[in-house]
Amino acid sequence: MQYRAIMSALKSHYKRENIEGMARFGIVTEKAYGVPAPALRKLAREVSKDHTLAQRLWASGVHDARVLAALIDDPEQVTEEQMESWAADFDNWAVCDGVCLHLFRRTPFAHEKAVEWTARDEEFVRRAGFALIACLAVHDKNADDRQFGRFLPIIEREATDERNFVKKAVNWALRQIGKRSLHLNREAIKTAKQIRAVGSPAARWVASDALRELTGDVVQRRLRGKKRRS
Repeated sequence: MQYRAIMSALKSHYKRENIEGMARFGIVTEKAYGVPAPALRKLAREVSKDHTLAQRLWASGVHDARVLAALIDDPEQVTEEQMESWAADFDNWAVCDGVCLHLFRRTPFAHEKAVEWTARDEEFVRRAGFALIACLAVHDKNADDRQFGRFLPIIEREATDERNFVKKAVNWALRQIGKRSLHLNREAIKTAKQIRAVGSPAARWVASDALRELTGDVVQRRLRGKKRRS
């Protein structure tokens, strides 16, 4: 399927009410058609992987096309330069998280960029750093605990960022690390308690919400069962 056909297919789904619904969830962008996620996934399956096409879709600046670009791009062809360029374009949490989940986490630069971006000032670039950490914690089955343990001091460092989309990603990263193994669970709980002691509103929220899940029965039972099976 060619670029023009795809853009036409996306535009055919245009619904003002969907765009208004996006805004209610904090997804604010200049150009969007409001294409439902199932329709985007279906279109991605029809297109298959196409790195060049993904670049054109991203360059359109249309929210829905950028979501689709992340679904069809080939992570083996993604460069650091592309990651930096796309991250600089992030203007809402949905595209940021979708790109990190479906594309950037699959690249060989994912762990490196996670560290770099958490230190950046731009709100959605910093969020991307923590979104990458969260996605890697769930999906990178080959990484060992030490690779995720090194993210905990970074999480503690940035837990005072009061910006909503940053603090939620910091919390997300902390929770996902803490659900990866019993060892990381203990380390994440320790980190959360240290964050809570800082006293800023953002830090208190990040820590309290994470502790509620990480110390809960559901997570503890799953991790103990996981250790027995290993």
